Amino acid sequence: MTQSTRYRGRFAPTPSGPLHFGSLVAALGSYLDARAANGTWLVRIEDIDPPRCPPGTDSTILRQLEAFGLTWDATVHWQHDRHAAYQQALDRLAALGLAYPCSCSRKQWQPFPVYPGWCRQGLRDPTKPVAWRLRSDLATRPIGWQDRLFGWQQFDPETLGDVVLKRKDELWAYQLAVVVDDAAQGITDVVRGFDLLDNTPWQRQLQIALALDEPRYLHLPLVVTPQGQKLSKQNLAPALADDEPGIRQQLFQALQALDQAPPHELSRAPVTTQLDWAVAHWSVARLAPSAHRELPQES
Repeated sequence: MTQSTRYRGRFAPTPSGPLHFGSLVAALGSYLDARAANGTWLVRIEDIDPPRCPPGTDSTILRQLEAFGLTWDATVHWQHDRHAAYQQALDRLAALGLAYPCSCSRKQWQPFPVYPGWCRQGLRDPTKPVAWRLRSDLATRPIGWQDRLFGWQQFDPETLGDVVLKRKDELWAYQLAVVVDDAAQGITDVVRGFDLLDNTPWQRQLQIALALDEPRYLHLPLVVTPQGQKLSKQNLAPALADDEPGIRQQLFQALQALDQAPPHELSRAPVTTQLDWAVAHWSVARLAPSAHRELPQES
């Protein structure tokens, strides 16, 4: 990002359930990074997988963000409105010879560490439904980028395999959708959890293939339980507090999880006061470059 490019960040949850504390840490880190840079902060609802997204969950997430003072600067962006843009990108990749239809099932290639590219030269079984994959063997290599916390990252695309761009059930895959939408929204900085760091090589591959700008990346440590389990909806992490004392406490704990060392008395302050302090004192340099962070204890 050049100095002349105004910061544009985003928080992009999947509405598969209400936000939990791990989600709050990711949202707060993204929000503070944007606000401290006098930038724009956007919210995108990544609902391209309807079976995983119960009706009304998107509204719940937006209410939760507002309750924690994390207000956005433009109309919320829903991925379910973006099918034409994703198809246009896939068509371009196919025209460049970088995407191909694949009839193979996971069961067929399960003995291999990654999909071995059997359909690159043509469908193995034209009678079966097809997914669309990105060719890793034709990618620029190595794929690298400078993470703002974890430093230089480098991957050989072929070790990651030919990622799916469009599924056999006609639903769009995350990797293509996120790249197309980040570019369309002019995102300059992606701040998200460490669990998505290994998705970045595929996204860089797509950005290069589609001649899109590369955002800066900051991957935040994941919050885990004392047993080392990642907080997630799949692991039934509890939803965020919805009462004022609970919201204040969890916001303070999120600042602790982000290594911002908030003063103890801030834990009893209103949300707006906590956020004002956090924006004024936000420092990526304070973040310890570790993949995980244990859930803070209540003050």
